[in-house]
Amino acid sequence: MPVPRRDQALLPRPTRVSLRSGHFTFDATTALHATPGAEAAADLLRDLLRPATGLPLPTSPSGTVTLAVDAGLRGLGREGYGLTVSPHSVLLRAAHPTGLLRGVQTLRQLLPEEALVPVTGGHLGHATERERERERNRERDRPDRWELPCTEITDVPHRSWRGLMIDVARHFHPVDTLRRHVDLLALHKLNVLHLHLTDDQGWRMPVAAYPRLTTIGAHRAGPDGAGPPGAPGSSRRGPLPHAGAYTRADLTGLVDYAARRGVTVVPEVEMPGHVRAALAAYPHLGNHPDRVLDVWTRWGVCDTVLGVHDAVLDFVRAVLDEVMDVFPSPYVHLGGDECPTTEWQQSATARARVAAEGLSGPADLHGWLLGRAGAHLRDRGRHPVAWAETGTVLPPGFTAMSWRATAHAAEALARGHDVVLTHHRTTYLDYAQDEAPGGPPVQPGPVVDLRTVHRGDPDPRTSAPGAGRVLGTQAQLWTEFAPTAADLDRLAYPRLCALADRAWSGPTPWPDFTRRLTAHTRRLDALGVRRHPTPAAPPEATAARTAPSP
Repeated sequence: MPVPRRDQALLPRPTRVSLRSGHFTFDATTALHATPGAEAAADLLRDLLRPATGLPLPTSPSGTVTLAVDAGLRGLGREGYGLTVSPHSVLLRAAHPTGLLRGVQTLRQLLPEEALVPVTGGHLGHATERERERERNRERDRPDRWELPCTEITDVPHRSWRGLMIDVARHFHPVDTLRRHVDLLALHKLNVLHLHLTDDQGWRMPVAAYPRLTTIGAHRAGPDGAGPPGAPGSSRRGPLPHAGAYTRADLTGLVDYAARRGVTVVPEVEMPGHVRAALAAYPHLGNHPDRVLDVWTRWGVCDTVLGVHDAVLDFVRAVLDEVMDVFPSPYVHLGGDECPTTEWQQSATARARVAAEGLSGPADLHGWLLGRAGAHLRDRGRHPVAWAETGTVLPPGFTAMSWRATAHAAEALARGHDVVLTHHRTTYLDYAQDEAPGGPPVQPGPVVDLRTVHRGDPDPRTSAPGAGRVLGTQAQLWTEFAPTAADLDRLAYPRLCALADRAWSGPTPWPDFTRRLTAHTRRLDALGVRRHPTPAAPPEATAARTAPSP
């Protein structure tokens, strides 16, 4: 099959591409010109290209690569951009600096894939001599001219929320791993990294007022009961011993790193359920204050939940204040899923709270506690988010992540909630991606293959007055079965490419997507992404009939 031009193999697919003849050449004389407001995008372009190409790319008023903030492009929105590549110049324009960051990633994809990968010159800390020699050869053989095809691109995203959730509670992943995923998200024009920071099996974020959350809550002992056999990071009886927590500097540094690439880090702190690690550190926050608990050593849903006494409200406020101090994201996720109510039903304190608040029963404490936490966020200008078990249980003002059933998204919209589509049958990347026997262990559940992710779910519709908005979609990487960086790669790619394409471009024909993905995998391979094998592209004739015209 002929190799397509790089402007015909962009992923996600731009809104409009007009092919032009000729090419522009980056070389040692190429300089960047940034108009006011475009400096950050120019710095990012230089920082990304210089380590790979060796080109200095200085800033100059006479630079042939211009990055410009242009208020005349307001119709393209916050993230849209226009890119013109001619034989003698490159012009990248956007109404907002964020749009320029998206265009920078398109420029990177227009260059040969070798321009994506920094050359270390053999200076690799833990590399073998063979790896060092290969890097020295790359530096020696690196071209001094880099061509990109002449083209005209106008590009606007289909959805405003395009993300990936990484669960760092079940298995801790170092901040360097998260930074690498930020780079990959940005390359695919995904703009949200949702961090699931706390759960029954671990608490990963420091809170100054509650230091035992990480000194105790971040450390998981060995298995104490039945667990999924053969799971990575597990024995046949449950999770293996595991520990890890971020420092405040780790997290603020990650936030800054992501922001420079146009990615928002959305934190998640689970409540009222999925809190066993917190209760192991501070038993008085539970419904049995004298009970000594360990950080949970099983997967699944634990029946211990937060109490509803005043000390718990103080704890929630203190944690959220710290979260807001570290993460400037306008959205803060409060979890809210899989919350058993047995402890509340058996607790005199909980029953007293039900009576005092005029609730109909202990089950209503779930919404009451989330409502109090959400109000604390809203009073400080933030938007609360929670997993929607149904479309009708979240307090007003919450953004709903509907994961159980597609119908729940429409129900939540009808009640006025904004919605992020996270249906487990199309976005859970910890599920198997094919039916091949003998593969690595995965989360029990349906097969979510590449085509399923690409197809996604139909948009929920409602005619209810005051309905909410569909903000977008994101993929979920729960990590019970992903203890290593290689596991994250294998589960995420190439399926995350399909979600990125759908979220940015809207529905695209399957043959067109697979044709572009076949070319795009060379970029992933150059970046060292340890991906799952991709399916074969369709025959060229089929792709030609169904691919959109430029």
